[in-house]
Amino acid sequence: MRFLSYRLNGKNSWGAMPQVKAEACIVDLGLLTGCDLKTIIAQQRLGEAAALAERSTDFLSLNDVQLQAPIPNPDKIICIGVNYANRNAEYKDGSKPPDFPSIFMRTVESLGVHGAPVWRPPESSQLDYEGEIVLVIGKAGRRIPQDRAYEYIAGLTIMNEGTIRDWVRHAKFNVTQGKNFVNSGAVGPWMVSADEFTPAQYEDMRVRTLINGEERQNDTTANMLFPFKYIISYCSQFYQLKPGDIIATGTPNGAGARFDPPRYLVPGDTVQVIVDGVGELQHGVVDEPLDKP
Repeated sequence: MRFLSYRLNGKNSWGAMPQVKAEACIVDLGLLTGCDLKTIIAQQRLGEAAALAERSTDFLSLNDVQLQAPIPNPDKIICIGVNYANRNAEYKDGSKPPDFPSIFMRTVESLGVHGAPVWRPPESSQLDYEGEIVLVIGKAGRRIPQDRAYEYIAGLTIMNEGTIRDWVRHAKFNVTQGKNFVNSGAVGPWMVSADEFTPAQYEDMRVRTLINGEERQNDTTANMLFPFKYIISYCSQFYQLKPGDIIATGTPNGAGARFDPPRYLVPGDTVQVIVDGVGELQHGVVDEPLDKP
């Protein structure tokens, strides 16, 4: 089932969109449960919430709510870099595939939401796109074996892991600066619960990115250097994974920086990231609105 977080009448809430109902119908589960989606995930109550949504006869329209990130308050936003075989080759540096994944963190403020434009900052014209599949962690874990990793997935969502390319090269050992400009990426529109997927789907799931309707990225998780189960297991060796943590699993080749000349995002562009079985994240691009002196 699709679970989403939003603001309604000035208050934070969350809900579900039952597949048997009309596409834009939401059951307000925040009202019915009195808690948020991350709490429901932590309490292992997604199945109960889905059943409650299926029984409901009281609906909101998607047009009535202001979408938030599916998990507005994650404890951690973990990002995996260079995780598709074709992406590693795209660097053309002669390097062999890595033995371990590259990992960095993002802040909540760096990610906007479905339907709202991301910001190109005044410090750079190199705002790039990176379409990614995102794991939402469903229960706490440490040193999780790979053969049990799927048990720790609450659901999947989508990210444009937007990057300010010249700022990721400001330092020798990190990319943090270029990955954390305010509202430079987006996540959403909802989380699809893990019961909608099989292990086979996790291991061959397609992600596509379109810019102004032109396909720029298209690959499947079958070409990942580090698949979902490895990522969860590896990260859990040093992180204490918690319910509601999100892990962006890497982007395929075709980002704007890899074209000659580069094709970075500019105001007026439209970005669509489409993932099998999850849906579509869509947003525009504007110059960052600056406060007046």
